[in-house]
Parts: sequence; structure tokens; C-alpha cells
Amino acid sequence: MRKNIIRVACVAVMSAMTIAGVAETRSEKRDISRSLDIFTSLFKQLQTSYVDTINAEKSVTTAINAMLNDIDPYTNYIPESEQEDFMTIATGTYGGIGSVIMQRDGNVYISEPYKGTPSQQAGMRAGDMLLMIDEDSVTGWKSDAVSARLKGQAGTPVRVMVKRPWVEDSILTFDLTRAKIDINPVPYYGVTHGNVGYIALTTFNEQSADAVRDALLALKADPRVKSIVLDLRGNGGGLMESAVKIVGLFVPKGTEVLRTRGRGQLNEQVYKTTRKPVDTDIPLAVLVDDGSASAAEIVTGALQDLDRAVIVGERTFGKGLVQSTRQLPYNGLLKVTIAKYYIPSGRLIQAIDYSHRNPDGSVARIPDSLTNVFHTRAGREVRDGGGITPDITVERPELSRLTYNLVAGNTIFDFATRYVAGHPEVAGPSDFVVDDSMYVAFKRSVDPAKVEYDKLTEYIVEQLEDVTKREGYMNDSVQSQIDVLKRMLHHDLDRDLDIQRKDISRYIATELMKRYYYTPGTYEYLVRDDADLDRAAAVLNDKAEYRRLLSPQ
Repeated sequence: MRKNIIRVACVAVMSAMTIAGVAETRSEKRDISRSLDIFTSLFKQLQTSYVDTINAEKSVTTAINAMLNDIDPYTNYIPESEQEDFMTIATGTYGGIGSVIMQRDGNVYISEPYKGTPSQQAGMRAGDMLLMIDEDSVTGWKSDAVSARLKGQAGTPVRVMVKRPWVEDSILTFDLTRAKIDINPVPYYGVTHGNVGYIALTTFNEQSADAVRDALLALKADPRVKSIVLDLRGNGGGLMESAVKIVGLFVPKGTEVLRTRGRGQLNEQVYKTTRKPVDTDIPLAVLVDDGSASAAEIVTGALQDLDRAVIVGERTFGKGLVQSTRQLPYNGLLKVTIAKYYIPSGRLIQAIDYSHRNPDGSVARIPDSLTNVFHTRAGREVRDGGGITPDITVERPELSRLTYNLVAGNTIFDFATRYVAGHPEVAGPSDFVVDDSMYVAFKRSVDPAKVEYDKLTEYIVEQLEDVTKREGYMNDSVQSQIDVLKRMLHHDLDRDLDIQRKDISRYIATELMKRYYYTPGTYEYLVRDDADLDRAAAVLNDKAEYRRLLSPQ
């Protein structure tokens, strides 16, 4: 067993160093051989000499991960035990009950059953605490262990016992049959702002291109639709091939979308669209934010470089690296960065150069002053290094610490759980509002002892008082004025909840929509009040402004 583990470590090290397939010099080969000999000898000495027993597999995995973390965040070793989740992300398909779970307070809860899946059809709800799966108690288990037990081959049975708060019969048992669960990459599409077709794309898996195509065709069949918005906010990417196909829905067949370049001058590949497009003329806008990355940036950047879409929102993340997988012995996988990609203008949008680190090992974004100017097909100026800068930037107000903690601390989640237990239905997504009575009920549910948030104004006043004393400016008159400030700026939770009502109400509504109308209903509610979408719709309905934004200034 020990020799096998050492062999896996050696292969992983060699794979990471030689993945590009370029022949090393004899000196480089000697360096690699010497390093591997040192590692093998050191590992053997630890196994035979260290005072306590060492977990061989854990030690080698730690060594592998430490080596890979020193390269970039995207080059990873994936042991056999973790490959099911990896493949689920790529394919968008798994066998299970169809529910998101979360871990909190030492237990695992249902967070959101997917509509139409075994968990939803059986009546499981967000907020249900998992007690048993089949004959095993899962109290105190980690979420990954619970997830592994809930998943399984489609058609197989599983019994789940839960505890449901705020109901009379709180212990419930569900006999479920696992099914093939398809994670829909387009959870919602519809018509908004009267004549705008809206498509939300959350990931780039094997189903994404067809899902976007189906949504686009359905919207184009609606006589009201005059333009399209593709929402890539929060989309962290996925399969590069899916990105190329999605760009191909909007540009002529044979259009170059990107080039990838690995080690060596001959290691370049060109990716062009291969299918007949759906529509090359319909006005198009793409919504992005700082969570839009990788394949989402390929779509955004290509459509910008080809002057095919107006980009609206925030600057994107800035990931211009391409990963591929390599098989390792004993069913291991190495996900390794093999290339950088360049979008049609020729620019690389990678924000961080991991090959040049600071003396302390940290990395930093490429400063704007060091980026270079490129040009779109029509001649508009765009820049490399640091993501995609939108054509229209929408500033978002910073979320208050109170609102953040109410969400992160599950205060809003728990209120929604209790509300659903006492209310069998609410108004639909197009009409729902958090009215005064509901918000008062929410405020009453908030336990002041459990809600912590930064009271910045009080802190600043305290610092002012301290500095005033230390610098010798404090006297009775100054102290009295500071005391007045303290009284004026003292935080009151009830008042702060009223001040932040708009943001908090949006999160309350989102949590309730997920429970009554699931993910599609949540999107339908959110598009009613969306600053990015409002700006996109405005420019799409202003033909002169749309043309101006896509023309050289």
C-alpha cells in the first residue's frame, strides 16, 4: 500500500511538470529525477522513523495539493472519491433526490428542493433537518457525507427521515426513488420590460448550449420580443466548448471565438463556430458582474470584440486560463492549466499572473496602468488583463453589514421556514410584495442576541474620543459634543431594520419565492426590480444609443 501511494505521488509530480509534452533538457530531467528521489526518500523515512503513525494517503495528498497550490488555484488533484461531484459539474447530471443541502449548527438541512424532482414531489421542504437516511442516523454528519448517501443510481430506493420545525408532527419520513437529475443551466427565461427576451444562464455544462438555443427560439417565437438579454451574472464558467457554441447562436458560422496557446509555439488551437446561428441581427445585451468568469468571460468578451452585444454591469472576474484533465494511476485525475485563451481582438483577459509572485508568495491583479489597448472588429478600444470592462457600468450600493449577517446567519432563512409552515400559499412572483404585516412579523422573529453586525459609526466615534484624549484636545466642551454624537449615532436594531428594509425585503422575498415557486419563480420575481436589466432594456429599446455604443467613439 505504501509503495502504491508513493507511486501515485511521483506520477502526480511528473504529470504536473511535463503536462505540456515539451522535451526537457538533460539538466532539467536530472533536476526532476533528483527531486523525486528526495521526496521518495523523505517519505519513506517519515513512514519508518516518525514517532507516531502517519496516514500515508492523507500525507501524499497534502503534499500534492501544496505543490499544485503553488502553481495556480485551478490546477487540482482529484482523487477517485471526489470525481463524482467533478463530473456532475461538467455533465449537469447525477442520480439522486434532487435537492440542495446545507450544513449549519452541526447538522444538515434541506436548502432547496428542485422542482419536479423526487424530493419536491414527495413534499420535502427547505428547512427540513435530516435525521436518518435508510437505517443510519446522519445527525452530526458533514454535508459531503450526507450528499454521498442521498445520491445513487436512478431507480433505487432511499428512505429519509427529517425534522420539520413549526409544525405539529415534526418527524416525517419520506420513501423516495432516486431519479436522474438534470441541473438546468437555464433555470428561467421569459419576457420582461414589455418586449425584452430574458435568458438566465448559470453554468456552462454539456447541456448549456442546447438550453440557451431552446430558450432563444422560444422567445423569438413570441411576437412581443424585439431584443435579447443574456444574464451571465454569478456564472463561474465551465466547459469552453459550450461557450463557443453559445457565441455561435448569435454570429455567423465559421466566426473565430478564441485561440488557446500552451507551451511552445506550435501549441495553438483556434476555435470557430460550427453551427448555423439562430439570429445574427437581433439586438443583444449581456449582463455580467465580478462573479462572471472563465467560459462566461469567453462569451462576453467574444460578443464584445465582435461588436455583437452591449455589455452591462460590473467588470468581470478575469480568468483567461484553460484547464484539461489527465488520468492518473488508481483512478486519480489531474485537472491542469494547459493554455491561455485569447478572444477575437487578440487580448488575454487574465487578471493575475501566477508565474510572477511577490516575495511573500502572494499574487496581485495586473494594474490597469500596465494593460494594453486592443480593438474590436469595428475599431472600438478594449483592454486586456483584468476581465471584461462593460460598455455600460452599473454601480451597485454596498450591502450593509446588518443585511449581510441576516442572510449569512440564516435569520431570513429561518423566518421563511416558519412563514411557510403557517401559510399554504402566497401571491405569485409577478405580484408578490413583502407588506407591512410580513415585515413586522420578520422584525419580531429577529433575536437581538443572535444578530451581530458592525456598528461602524459608533466605532468611529469611540476612536475619535480616544484620539482626542491622546492628542490632548479633550476638555469638558469637546467631551460634551462627543457625548451628543454618541447619543445621535447610537445604533438601534429596530431602527436599522427599518432603514435597511428594501434590501432585507428583497432577500425575504427571494427565500419565499424559492419555497413556493422554486427557482423559476425566484427569477421571475427578481427581474421586476433589477438595475442592470433596467439599463440593458433601456439601451436595447433606444436604437440610436445601441448603435452608438457598438461604434468607434
